[in-house]
Amino acid sequence: MTVGDGLQARLTLARADFQLDVALELPAGQVSALFGPSGSGKTSCLRAIAGLERAARGSVVVNGEVWQDDARKLLVPVHQRALGYVFQDARLFSHLNVADNLAFGMRRLPPAQRRVSLDQAVALLGISHLTQRKPDSLSGGERQRVCIARALATSPRILLMDEPLAALDAARKAEILPYLEQLHRELAMTVVYVSHAPDEVARLADHLVLLDRGKVLAAGPTADMLTRLDLPLAHGDGAAAVLVATVIGHEAAYHLSVARFGGGELNIPRQTAAIGQSLRIRVQARDVSLSLLRPSGTSILNILPARVLTLSPDSPGQVMVQLDAGGCTLLARITEKSAHGLALVPGVAVFAQIKGVAILG
Repeated sequence: MTVGDGLQARLTLARADFQLDVALELPAGQVSALFGPSGSGKTSCLRAIAGLERAARGSVVVNGEVWQDDARKLLVPVHQRALGYVFQDARLFSHLNVADNLAFGMRRLPPAQRRVSLDQAVALLGISHLTQRKPDSLSGGERQRVCIARALATSPRILLMDEPLAALDAARKAEILPYLEQLHRELAMTVVYVSHAPDEVARLADHLVLLDRGKVLAAGPTADMLTRLDLPLAHGDGAAAVLVATVIGHEAAYHLSVARFGGGELNIPRQTAAIGQSLRIRVQARDVSLSLLRPSGTSILNILPARVLTLSPDSPGQVMVQLDAGGCTLLARITEKSAHGLALVPGVAVFAQIKGVAILG
């Protein structure tokens, strides 16, 4: 990161039962996730960046513009910061229709400074058919899409999102995630995304900051962070690796797509992505089994040559195996007995077997 790009923040916030003390350096034009359990300081950190936590001390610089610098006694008011904020609960004006809610978000921005048009925000979130409706007539997913469009309509330098999907059920969450991915692809906007859901982070975030009790435990590219065996993210039943792959074909008869990444080709559930389009693939460690010989006569479609990088104890009787597959990192969660029987040690060549139906695109 060059000086002035993205977000740099050094923030402290003292509460009776909580102490936030973080230093952040987040890349420009990417989605950075603040991830951690409840009480780790995610929302407090986001609010401090926005200037909503007036007791927060330190500095905040966005794309070279100083929003806070206590050493210079500088504090830009919230309404003068070029940011968009999406809360967990949809905060729309119930007496206004969708079009008027969106227009309200643009009022404080002179036309000459508008980098995202209202039409563009509406198109990106797929809400053109909702503009004349009142918020009370919308589903939870539709309301959140309107909130995101309203935030974008202010042409923010940075978009802050505080668990925007947490209040949605699985169906509404699945409905809105593709819009967030499209927003990321088309706008390349700097986004700080708060979440405690690993699947959201894996699907959306380029950069991951792991928070614990108000401190930064680790930070880096999401794919690396998810597979670091010295971090809690790479352990337990939800551990998973993220692969960036390119769609190279579709098998309509079998409702499958084929994607290529550094370690080979994968058969995955049918995707809407066009051939040549890049997508992220989430492979859960519990869905990866290992063999010393290439299996034959098996129903498993994805068999990849790999090499053991390291092993780490997981839950009782379980071992997490970190694998190198063509320069990409995978995780396999297997029993201690299996690891012993295969005599797995760093450097051993194996074949990783992954069920096609288990892969999350």
